[in-house]
Formats: sequence, C-alpha cells, structure tokens
Amino acid sequence: MSLATPEAAVGFKEWALVCDAITQGDLTIILRKGGIHEGRKGFQFQHRAFFLFPTWFHTQAEQLRWSQEGGQTSFPPEAERETVDIDGFATLEQVWKVTDWEAVAALEPLHIWAPEVVKERFEYDDESCLHVALVRGYRLPRRWTFDYAPKYGGCRSWVNLPEDGLALVSEAVPAVTDSDFEAIAGRVRDILGAKAAVTDP
Repeated sequence: MSLATPEAAVGFKEWALVCDAITQGDLTIILRKGGIHEGRKGFQFQHRAFFLFPTWFHTQAEQLRWSQEGGQTSFPPEAERETVDIDGFATLEQVWKVTDWEAVAALEPLHIWAPEVVKERFEYDDESCLHVALVRGYRLPRRWTFDYAPKYGGCRSWVNLPEDGLALVSEAVPAVTDSDFEAIAGRVRDILGAKAAVTDP
C-alpha cells in the first residue's frame, strides 16, 4: 500500500491520546463533528495526508476507553503550551457522513471514545450526524518538535505547520501491517457500506 504524501505541511488537530492511539496502531477511524471555526460549509476532511497535531483538552482521558502504560493522562491549559510534539502522520482512506445512529453505534468496538461522548457529538446541533474517517496511521522516524504559536489555537480542525516536517514523511513507518489494516477496513465498510457517502477530498 503506497503512502500518500502531502502537498503541504498540514496538521489535523485531535486529542493527544487519540493521536497516540492512531500512531500506535490501536485506532483506525476518526469520529468528527467539527469545531465552531470550520467555515460556512462546516467540517470537512480536506486533505488526503496530514500530521496528527495533539491537542491538550484537559478531560480527554475521562472520555476515552483507551490508555497507554505510563502515558500522559492529564493536560495543562493550552494557553500554557510552549511546544508542539508530533509523533504521527495519517493518510485518509475513506470518509462517510453518517446520519444513522444505529450505524454509528455499531462502530463502538472499532474506536476508543466513550459511548456517551459519541452520542453527544452525533446529536450536537440541528443535524444529527458524524463524519467517520477511515485513516491509516504512521509513526514518524523521530519526534517532530517546534514552537507553539497562537495561530494553532481555537476550535478549528486544520492548521498549517512548518514545512520542514515534510522531510520526515518518507521515513514514516505504518502503525499496523497491510493485512491488519485491510481486515479492520473491511469491518468498517461492512457497517457503513463499501461506497463512501462523501467522496475523496
């Protein structure tokens, strides 16, 4: 399976523990509703390849069904942040916009969010739906660290990052084997359908 390379250094903002789970091969789907600064069209998966930008939402550990041995379980306020540490990269394999709660609920064995968190996201605002992305995670050859800046803050999903990180992508290592990824992808497609409701970005 070939690695899609990005045209620019773009970061997808997600809870730090979710980024870790993807990078470590324990998660291959992202459930997204969208932030308040997503623009007139709302949230969209805009890029085929992106860095996993960890955010420090302070109660994330309480809202996930996943933990890593010796890993961080509490996070200081984002305003106190001085650096960004990125360990992972992901490629977008398929996207669905799911309006059927039963289909969303059927995904529970394949993700790490607590059921009540998923339900709250699904029902948030007037449109009951979730964007479900099938992603493949990769571990960068080394941690990429750069200075945190105010432009990375706010309720937005996508941020532009320093271009020097692109050099790390060619050495990224898949978080799971091809066969394991295809097995999980098959389970997701069995639930949501082989054809994505939203076409490739």
